[in-house]
Amino acid sequence: MTEMMPKERIQRFFNREPVDVMPCFSGMGMVTVQAIEQMGIRFAEVHTSAEHMAHSAITTAELFGFDAVVIPYDMCTVPEALGRGVSLYHDSEEILYPTVPSKWATLDEVEIPTDYLGKGRMPVVDEALRIVKSKGDGKFAVGGWVLGPFTMAGQLIELDVLLKGTRRQKEKVENFLSQMTDLVIKVARHYQNLGVDYMNIREMGSGTDIISPRVWKMFVQENLQKIFSALKSPKILHICGSTDMIIEMMNECGADALSVDQKNNVAETRKKLGDEVLLLGNFDPYGTLVQMDASEVEQVIKTCIDAGVDAVWPGCDIWPDAKKENVETYVRTVRGYGKRPSPAVGRV
Repeated sequence: MTEMMPKERIQRFFNREPVDVMPCFSGMGMVTVQAIEQMGIRFAEVHTSAEHMAHSAITTAELFGFDAVVIPYDMCTVPEALGRGVSLYHDSEEILYPTVPSKWATLDEVEIPTDYLGKGRMPVVDEALRIVKSKGDGKFAVGGWVLGPFTMAGQLIELDVLLKGTRRQKEKVENFLSQMTDLVIKVARHYQNLGVDYMNIREMGSGTDIISPRVWKMFVQENLQKIFSALKSPKILHICGSTDMIIEMMNECGADALSVDQKNNVAETRKKLGDEVLLLGNFDPYGTLVQMDASEVEQVIKTCIDAGVDAVWPGCDIWPDAKKENVETYVRTVRGYGKRPSPAVGRV
């Protein structure tokens, strides 16, 4: 049997068609310092240059054998474009992701401009996507992502204001989240029109360690359903943190696949959802790839596969300073142990 190309493997995976081996990819950032050092740049430089963003993504995939590249890397591109500014830490030699320096203080201050797709670093991300599509020779799948509406709201207004508002200003919060939902649809469609091969909606700040299942159903689920009904496939829903109590509601949102982190009991999730659902997860990328000894990584990845995931995904971005030998073990284990069929995807 001829080995599949990475992009073909991921395309077949999302179509639930048999693949040669479990794909090794993510819907979150996968850039590593090994790629950045090979390019002779600092981490801070990848966020402001389309060339650096694109080539660091491609170089990382080539170095470690990933099946996909994923951009952008930080969560501030949209808030920056909405006028909230950005702290880029230009002069830092450390790994510091951009942050939002100025959030709206109250729900009454919220004002969404109409031309944000052309503001801030949004055009940089667009150009980076064009570069990876043209210079990757079609080898790698290209993944894009957008924060979900509740999580995006938390990037634009202080979280305690938002959470208190769910109790005291319900109508205003609903209106704000409706605006965020429209925004997420617009950005995600924009990336899909630029040619990403799959789209991940990262509603990462809505796990039940932050909000209750009741609040999740009231303020999150319907907006996610609206988003997924508006997007083309493949489309993924990712939520960090505790999701055991909302996993069935997540599955009602219309995504083609669900992504969970290490707090989810995947074996129980698989029992709840059955074998037809594409399930992605669920290892701790920092603990596994940065802190662990390389000898421990193989068992972590095997445990994910044994629990019933269809693809081993990190629970969040791979931390750029991941140990080279740990990442290599992660990829090697997925390729070797992932030769057997997963619950929703067979093997050729």
